[in-house]
Amino acid sequence: MTETSLSAPTLRVDGVCKTFSGHKAVDEVSFSLNAGERVAMLGHNGAGKTTLFKIVLGFLKRDHGDVAVMGAAPGSHDARVGTAYLPESVAFPASLTGKEVLTFYARLKGESPARALPLLERVGLAEAAKRRVGTYSKGMRQRLGLAQALIGRPRLILLDEPTTGLDPISRQTVYELIGEIAGQGTTVLLSSHALTELEARTDRILILSKGRLVADDILSRLRAQAGLPIRLKVWTRPEDLAHVSESLGGGQMNGRSVEFNCNADDKVKALSAISALGNLVEDVDVHAPSLDDVYRYFSSTAGKEA
Repeated sequence: MTETSLSAPTLRVDGVCKTFSGHKAVDEVSFSLNAGERVAMLGHNGAGKTTLFKIVLGFLKRDHGDVAVMGAAPGSHDARVGTAYLPESVAFPASLTGKEVLTFYARLKGESPARALPLLERVGLAEAAKRRVGTYSKGMRQRLGLAQALIGRPRLILLDEPTTGLDPISRQTVYELIGEIAGQGTTVLLSSHALTELEARTDRILILSKGRLVADDILSRLRAQAGLPIRLKVWTRPEDLAHVSESLGGGQMNGRSVEFNCNADDKVKALSAISALGNLVEDVDVHAPSLDDVYRYFSSTAGKEA
């Protein structure tokens, strides 16, 4: 493999459009993903996420634009060999055991079953390996689907709502696996409505609204672009509330705390003012805009522009 191919994007989407019965499901979308990136694609139902996934996988043909999967055309042999996909509602033959499912998909992908079967332990299904899939819960089937997607160490993995139906511990396991495979150079593109989970677990955010890509950056820069305020909460003694509030320029008082907003550029100045209060301050909480706030801002802004 040449140095150029190693540095090329794993996935490149350039000006892609897709229309259904006059409705633009995907409208001039462009982005590229590099090796080892964990990228979240966010959007309301009908924003175009699933349509884009299907175009990248070669299940749907685009009307316009270009897509390159590891330099190959979507759906081609080279693209399929290096790509894995986990749909939101995964289904396997109910009569097969978890071990038989993984063995089948390993052979289908040209991988040794002996190398694939340890994946059952990695997703927490080792004890259920010999049980029929028909007895699995939805969360167990989802974890089996993730194990299937990881067979053969693909270079690009598309995950559509990968934590649907999972308990908190299983969700943590999924994101640990995502971090592990990204660390090995695999590109992960996932869609999810569980925004709180994604804040510390993805490297970059793509936001779709009505088929258009309205945001593409790391979370800190999206926060800066949105200009959303930071919320500061200062804890003090009840008898010092009024003095602390007045010293900080006012704010909402809640029993033992004073709360106020500031711009990102004024955060250090505000923290300095809090520090100057000395032992009047018992604790400080700094709440940066959440991914939910950022998503709401870009989605609503796009809606107004439309």
